[in-house]
Amino acid sequence: MSRALFQTRVGFGRPFLLPLICDKLSERLSAAYLTRSALSMSELSPTILSALAHRLVETLRACGPVAVAYSGGVDSAVVAKAALEAWGPLAVAVTAVSPSLAAAERSIARDEAHRIGIRHLEVETDEFARPEYRRNAGDRCFFCKDTLYSLTQSKMAELQVTCLVNGANVDDLGDHRPGMRAALEHNVRSPLIELQIDKATVRQLAHFWGLSVADKPAAPCLASRVAYGVEVTEERVARIEHAEATVRELTGIKELRVRLENNELARIEVPLSSVSRLTEPAVRDAIVIRFRELGFRAVTLDLEGFRSGNLNSALPLVQLQVR
Repeated sequence: MSRALFQTRVGFGRPFLLPLICDKLSERLSAAYLTRSALSMSELSPTILSALAHRLVETLRACGPVAVAYSGGVDSAVVAKAALEAWGPLAVAVTAVSPSLAAAERSIARDEAHRIGIRHLEVETDEFARPEYRRNAGDRCFFCKDTLYSLTQSKMAELQVTCLVNGANVDDLGDHRPGMRAALEHNVRSPLIELQIDKATVRQLAHFWGLSVADKPAAPCLASRVAYGVEVTEERVARIEHAEATVRELTGIKELRVRLENNELARIEVPLSSVSRLTEPAVRDAIVIRFRELGFRAVTLDLEGFRSGNLNSALPLVQLQVR
């Protein structure tokens, strides 16, 4: 596969990544992206799901005792369950704790790890101390994952594990994912990608194993709500967390984002079917008042509705500047 084709199909889209990772990534991951399993296109039978779950467990068993980079989302929960099946008490789930992790997400991660039965370790990460992370250019996620993987690998002997894995699935290869570069540089394995498992199949495996997060919406870190080029700070991510909690409390809407744009502007995204809820006078006024109290200078409602990862669309269009 040529470098140009690989850049187009995998979708990293930023040339500064290619010198480091193109050859290795094309070898290890592009086949999974370009040759999706036909099984992922439909609901799988219990027999097929059982066989796929077995393959995932066996893949992790072949790794040696594993640590799972675990957020509590459905992807990492499925890998954590498989790790437990493969290694029992030797397996461990490792959660990065920092200002970018919402308190509600931390609680979900704890609860699900307890239900799964896997050993769970929370580690305080210091990515906010890294100027490269705070600068919030298009590669911010690299520095977050690099921090987590470095810290976890420094503890592997203590944890009695020999392999670090993550929950990336093949759908992640079609978006801007600088964290994948960090995984490659730290030799972190992605068993879901290795088995060509996409998000829809991950959710089916989660249901197969009875995981409570099987239908949990994606919940990227709070820093992902800050527009590229706007500095990521502890105050800003805390403000976003409180703002999203406010909208949920006032509307009952579960899946939403509050994006922080230049000049402290808040842009609220909710599903199109819920847009009218936010325009009800009492709800609108309460949101505006609370957001102003939190420190936003202006509040807007995105009429295109909720789109996961939509800030990535700005990457090819602007020259990023730290503000």
